[in-house]
Amino acid sequence: MSLFEEIEMLRNSEIIREKVEFRLREFEELGKADTWFSEMCFCLLTANWKAKPAIKIQNELGTSGFLNLSNQKLAQFLKEKGHRFWSQRAERICKAREHINVKEKLKGKNSAEAREWLVENIKGLGYKEASHFLRNVGYSDLAILDRHILQLMREHSYISSVLQGLSKKRYLEIEKIFKEIAATLNMSAAELDLYMWYLKTSEVLK
Repeated sequence: MSLFEEIEMLRNSEIIREKVEFRLREFEELGKADTWFSEMCFCLLTANWKAKPAIKIQNELGTSGFLNLSNQKLAQFLKEKGHRFWSQRAERICKAREHINVKEKLKGKNSAEAREWLVENIKGLGYKEASHFLRNVGYSDLAILDRHILQLMREHSYISSVLQGLSKKRYLEIEKIFKEIAATLNMSAAELDLYMWYLKTSEVLK
């Protein structure tokens, strides 16, 4: 079965389609809210780690915890929650507090400009993490090239291999292919990501 057929099969499932549509509406609402800093910290946590426990940490800490816990207390909290890189991530979240007004700083920028700003100014956000953050706050035209998406693209021969630490050039090359798939299916990159993630994980997470 081709990737197109697999995606269409999911899209024709009312239950799965509703989950995807609910999540996309949630991203739009997050874009209107004042919780962008919390979402950015969530994406800092997910780098080379898992989304589910990062969501749990975000829910427990909230914006207040990300903003106010000392580096030491934040590191201890992340360690207790089993984060693989607890010390480094606490340090990066504390450093990111310089940009608590990230929503304002990205105002007026298109998705590509916003991503470049994040990669240049927020330590710990590469192209994947910056794309993840922007998708979660309502930008719909960027690809989040995590291992699940890359593996699926390799399985369907869109790319030849799955590499860790993609260069900017390679990231943009694969993203172009990803967007072409989305365009063929008449959906946004954000929507395609959710369906492809479901194919690999049977979940629709943020």
